[in-house]
Amino acid sequence: MARVEERIDESALGRPRGDLARLPWVSFAIIAVLVLVAVLAPLIAPHSPTEQSLPDKLLPPAWEAGGSARHLLGTDVLGRDVLSRLIYGARVSLIVAAVALLAGGGIGLIVGIVSGYLGGRTDSFLMRSVDATLTFPTILIALLLAVSLGPGLRTIAIAITVLIWARFARVVRGEVLAVKTRDFVALARVHGCSHLRIMAVHIVPNVLNTFMVLLTLHIGFVIIVEASLSFLGAGIPPPTPSWGQMVSDGRSHIASAWWLSVVPGAAIMLVVLAFNLFGDWLRDWLDPRLRQV
Repeated sequence: MARVEERIDESALGRPRGDLARLPWVSFAIIAVLVLVAVLAPLIAPHSPTEQSLPDKLLPPAWEAGGSARHLLGTDVLGRDVLSRLIYGARVSLIVAAVALLAGGGIGLIVGIVSGYLGGRTDSFLMRSVDATLTFPTILIALLLAVSLGPGLRTIAIAITVLIWARFARVVRGEVLAVKTRDFVALARVHGCSHLRIMAVHIVPNVLNTFMVLLTLHIGFVIIVEASLSFLGAGIPPPTPSWGQMVSDGRSHIASAWWLSVVPGAAIMLVVLAFNLFGDWLRDWLDPRLRQV
């Protein structure tokens, strides 16, 4: 009897009581630390990320022989503090991800809704544009744009926006095709609502869950693209620190100064994995069919 009552209570609430326990706390903690570090970088960084000190160059991390407590993660070839550069690099990654995803995701959301709802020639034209965009090699196109416009934060954001909007448009269109056949959309048409009102009031709220999951899952992708461009020299120009640039700077010293590449590489891996796991959990939590499994 107690089990029956428990099931009734859970179904009445709409979500299982174990949702909070299933929250990926490790991923959530990594994301929270990343955001705090990026926002409070000037307050928590022990040194300036561009301050050079040649007498202190290539110091190992503090726990190794020859390390110093002043530089917990060691220094690079110019004597710059690796920890400080790692902290400021987190700010760069989050800014690029936020700008690119808001711009590219917004364009993809609009294109997907218009294409799925209007259908016909509009849908055919927009989806052929999406197909053409998805065939572009991501890194190659980003490199061409970076070379044409010059390296920098703005260039990376534009390059990723141009490449990522089609991913959102394709998925959102599929959701709209399912939503527009439902009864409340037909009733809105009978009531005399305009196409714009139906899309804004009835379609958008029903695809926002999918859109938010896509945003979360693509944060890791954007961080990897930004790091790849910086690694290839077409991203954030020095001396501004970025994780990809730090990996590139340390590759020629990987045998003697492993921390130069391993530390930022581990940061990229942890952050991307954390966002991907959190996005998977968010997808399951927002989908009532998966939530009941």
